[in-house]
Amino acid sequence: MNTKIIVRRIGALSLAKMMGALDALLGLIIGAFVSLFALVGASLMQSAGGSGGLKMLFGVGAIIVFPILYGVIGFITGLICGALYNVVARIAGGIEIEGVQTQG
Repeated sequence: MNTKIIVRRIGALSLAKMMGALDALLGLIIGAFVSLFALVGASLMQSAGGSGGLKMLFGVGAIIVFPILYGVIGFITGLICGALYNVVARIAGGIEIEGVQTQG
């Protein structure tokens, strides 16, 4: 049996927490790739006779800084988007979602 639900209001703080957590996870993944490329670049630079110390420091810092930065920005944008959705949904009527109801 198909069930239709209309989402008329979203908890802005709830959305902000979810977006902050998801964006922090994304920041961790991106930070890991940046770290990998920075460490590879630093090792290539050292093998060529240069100093790759700053690149190594940047690479390790990316794993720490990126998740925090992405998480904070995700939280703020989630809070703003949740509040804006509630204002627009009051005017436009919300989002209609169709699902299947199961027993269990």
